[in-house]
This record gives sequence, C-alpha cells and structure tokens, in this order.
Amino acid sequence: MKQKKKRTIDIQFVTATISTSLVLLLLGAVVLVVLSAQSLSNHVRENLTLSLLLNDEVAQKDVDRIITYVNAQSYTKEIQYISKEDILAEQTESMGLDPTEFLGYNPYTASIEVKLKAAYANSDSIAPIKNRLMRYTQIREISYPSELMDNVNDNIRKISAVLLSLALALSLISFALINNTIKLTIYSQRFLLHTMKLVGASWAFIRKPFLLRNLAIGIVSGVLANGIMAGSIMLLLRYEPQMSYLFTSSTLSIVGATVMAVGILITWVCAYISINRFLKMKAGDLYYI
Repeated sequence: MKQKKKRTIDIQFVTATISTSLVLLLLGAVVLVVLSAQSLSNHVRENLTLSLLLNDEVAQKDVDRIITYVNAQSYTKEIQYISKEDILAEQTESMGLDPTEFLGYNPYTASIEVKLKAAYANSDSIAPIKNRLMRYTQIREISYPSELMDNVNDNIRKISAVLLSLALALSLISFALINNTIKLTIYSQRFLLHTMKLVGASWAFIRKPFLLRNLAIGIVSGVLANGIMAGSIMLLLRYEPQMSYLFTSSTLSIVGATVMAVGILITWVCAYISINRFLKMKAGDLYYI
C-alpha cells in the first residue's frame, strides 16, 4: 500500500514538473525574443553610418585631427577614414575601368565614416552632432540615411510595444496555468491536510513539506526549461552562427535568471495560497469542491 502511494506521489511530482517546465519554457522564449529584439535593434541602428565628406586636397594632419576628435566622443562606436584613392581603386575594380582615364581627375571625395552607438542613432541626437562637426571647415558635407533611420526607429518602437504586451499577457497566463497545476496536486491531498489539522499540527508545520515539495518542482522546472532553451540556442547557432550577436551573455543570463526566479516564486506562492485555502475549509466543505 505504501509503495502504491509513493508511486502516485512520484507521478504527481513528475507531471507537475513537466507542466510547469513547459509553461516556463514558453515564458522564457518570449523573454528571450523581447531581449533579442532589443539586441537586433541595436545592431541595426549601430550599422547606420554618418558620412563626413571632406573637401578636396584636405591635409592629412587635418584629417587626423577630425578623427581624433570624433573618436573621443561618447556617440562614436566605430570610425573609418576612406581616402579618394581607396574609393577610386574600389570603383575601378567593380566597374572594370578607371574613371581618371577619361575624366582626367579623381572624381571621388574622401570621407570619414562614423558608426554611432544605438542610443544616438536618431535624427534628434544627430542634429546637434552635425552642427558641432560642421565647425570644421575641412568637412564639406555630412550625410546620413535620415528617412531609413526614422523608419527603423518607428518600427522598433512598434515591435517593442507588441512584444512587451505579449510578454505581459504570457506572464499572466503562465501564473494561471502553474497555479492550476499546483492547485490540483494539493487538491488531491486536501483530506490529509484536514487530518493533520485535526491532530493539532500547526498551519506552519502542515505547510512546510508541501511548500518544500513545490519549491523543488519550481527549481527542477526552471533547470529543465533553461536546459531546453540553451540546447535550442546552441543548435540554432550551429547552423546560423551569424546570429550570435542576438544572444549576448547578458541576455542569456537575464533569461535564465528570470525563468528560475519565476519558477520558484510562482510555485511557492501558488502552493502557499492553495494550502491556506484548504486549511480554512471545514471538513464538510472539502467534499463539495
């Protein structure tokens, strides 16, 4: 008889763990998508280039002075100087002919290409940057894809709002599903709770083994969910290694910690609420729920 009871409890533990793991996996996947979308938006914005077109015959010392200044600014992520000769060589190779042969001069303009940090890749931030840089007389013009930049930022804001709403909705759904799973496991032992109460056990004493058991379910479920996600990401990167920038160490750490914290917190809180609910009931009420 004892063996049968022990087997039933084990099955309940496994069932509750699997159900909770699946819910946490879904929640973790949404959090991962939200954070990865932020990494993707930063990657896109940081690849939008601010081009500083220089005057003809600008002295190298002036170029170095501009580069030193721009490189020291907080908005600069990456900087590259492209000389007229470099552009000519590149265009000659791509077109298969040398423009200087029929023009008699190099028609291209030297430039300094600046990749901005994501926080500065918007029209409002670029305007004062542009004004300060135009003080250098060696800079003829500053160009950047303003329309593309505005479209990217608008789309990122819309997508972020949708993903955050989805994350909030799934968080509520996750709580409801895990709460029902925990409630069912405790419901099957409601008479045991009442018996322990009748023999004089305190509520804290009665709650302890159930809370520890559900705490274990939360921990095991969190580990399983994180393990499945880690394996899925490793498999994805094996076939698409160029997507590695989406899964930074900070992103994965936040996702893993969130899954573990939610798993432990929800299972413990739901178990605590359910146990108290049954402990407050009278014996006759236990037959009608």
